[in-house]
Formats: sequence, C-alpha cells, structure tokens
Amino acid sequence: MNWLMRILIFLAAMVAVYLESSFDGFRNWFGAQIDLLPALMVYAALTCSLAFVTVLAVAGGLWFDSLSANPLGISILPLLMVGLLIHGRRELILRDQLFAHYVLGLAASAVVPVATVILLLTLGHKPLIFWGSLWQWLVMTLGGGLAAPVIFRLFDWLDRALSYRPVFETSFRPDREIRRGRS
Repeated sequence: MNWLMRILIFLAAMVAVYLESSFDGFRNWFGAQIDLLPALMVYAALTCSLAFVTVLAVAGGLWFDSLSANPLGISILPLLMVGLLIHGRRELILRDQLFAHYVLGLAASAVVPVATVILLLTLGHKPLIFWGSLWQWLVMTLGGGLAAPVIFRLFDWLDRALSYRPVFETSFRPDREIRRGRS
C-alpha cells in the first residue's frame, strides 16, 4: 500500500469521527449512531502494516474521544485490540470475500463498544447503561457490519484508480513463432 492510500484512510477516519459527532440524522431515525472506526480498523488491519494499524488506532481513538463524552484515550485500547487480532491472522482471512468483510465488520463493531464500556466500568466511571443500550449496540453492530464491505469496495476502487500499476513485459512476444527441428 502506498502513502496516498494511508493518507486517505486517515482522512476517512477524521471525516467519519466528525460526521458521527455532528450529523444527527441517523441518530434521530434509529436512536443510535453508527461507529465507522471499527470497520476502518478492519480494512487497515488487512491491508496495512502493524505500525500503521497502531497509529490509526491511537489517532482514531483520540479523535473519537475528543468529540464524545468518553474520557480521552479510552477508545484506543479496544480499537487497537481489534486491529491487532485481525492483523495477526490476516493470512488466514479471505480478504476478497464480501461475506468475510461483513462478518469482520460485524464482529469489530460489536466488540469495540463492549470493550469500551468494560474499560469505563473498570476505571470507575459510570456510563449510562439501560435497556435502550442494547438497541444502540445492535444498531451499531449491524451498521458497522454493513459499512465494512462498502469501505473495502471504496478503498479498493481508490487504490486501483490512484495507484500506478507497472506492466511487466517479457522479452518473448506471444505472437512469435518458434521453429524447431532442422531448417
């Protein structure tokens, strides 16, 4: 992956966090906001280096926490955990399968909020948890699962459109006739 795609992933994380905090349309319709950072972490974990996954988890977690009611830095560990788990097993994951994108996005979007709430409770904070939180968690999970294949398709399209693909030519032409035997 080249540097341009990494910049685009960072920009997508910044825009996603900003839209989650400022756009209330989806929150008003369904009563919950979709978090796109876990789906971006899935894409980054399957396509980028471990250092980039770590930097994206730290930056994305800080951006998310700075615009939410969370204590600063609480979202870093769940995002990093998801990124490290997927990055460590990316050779075993079918990266080009739409169903794999959906399942990984679904799992990441389910684990990150639960891990964040567990961290908040462990650190002595009192998050607002009630029966409506289950509905919000389900909407976030399904929304993140549906967003992951879209993110994969979008960034794969951007990679094909903006990256230079070298053409490898051999010294043998395919239309060349090879004569064998005695002439």
